[in-house]
Amino acid sequence: MSHTHPGFFMKVTIITVALNNAEYIEACIQSVINQDYENIEYIVIDGGSTDGTKEKILEYRNYISYFVSEKDYGMYDALNKGINNASGDIVGFLHSDDVFFDSDVLSYISNCFADESIDALYGDVVFTKQNDINKIVRYYSSKKFDKKLFKYGYMPAHTSFFARKNVYDRFGYFKTDYSIAADFEQLLRFILIHSIETKYCERVFIKMRMGGKSNASLKNILTLNKEIMKACKENGIKTNYLNIYSKYFRKIFELR
Repeated sequence: MSHTHPGFFMKVTIITVALNNAEYIEACIQSVINQDYENIEYIVIDGGSTDGTKEKILEYRNYISYFVSEKDYGMYDALNKGINNASGDIVGFLHSDDVFFDSDVLSYISNCFADESIDALYGDVVFTKQNDINKIVRYYSSKKFDKKLFKYGYMPAHTSFFARKNVYDRFGYFKTDYSIAADFEQLLRFILIHSIETKYCERVFIKMRMGGKSNASLKNILTLNKEIMKACKENGIKTNYLNIYSKYFRKIFELR
């Protein structure tokens, strides 16, 4: 994987943040290394892991453009560090539990951004068993997403969201006073409030292991929806908890 491709291809920055995830971080890193796209800047932010994660990352130091291991103020603070150090034209995130669906995801995404009218794009993701990244248990399609669905707590699959770096420079990073829903607030702010030009790609970008933070417990689900309400209020979007919780009934009928 080259970080200094001499051609005209746009540089794509991939940001991975990790904390005590020695079990899965290697598969994540390898899926970046194995991309067939050459002009990749890979940034890894470790929150001061003590379980061997840092050592595992350092085995791949030659493939990583920027690395730091230090205590931070949570995942969104770590992601902001990554964005702040990004020099790519395009920025995307690959969480330490996750992998790219196949080896040409970034080539495909780069080709899409050849259309200069597009500020950002998003696609689909699949959820897999935690201990078997090849065992798909759920397909999350962003195809039916529409701006009006933000008030119901819907958003495109955030891990499939890739944006030009200047979108972050113009409209801001993640808000760190959110513990779970800063990604929702950010997409709402970008897409609905600032009306960035987006494109949906009917293609799977990411495999995500089940067991994400937002749905890890009833407490987290309640916190997530409280923060979704906060995000809507801060951005002047009228909604209520009945709207927001109705998404769980809709998910029962969610089809590919």
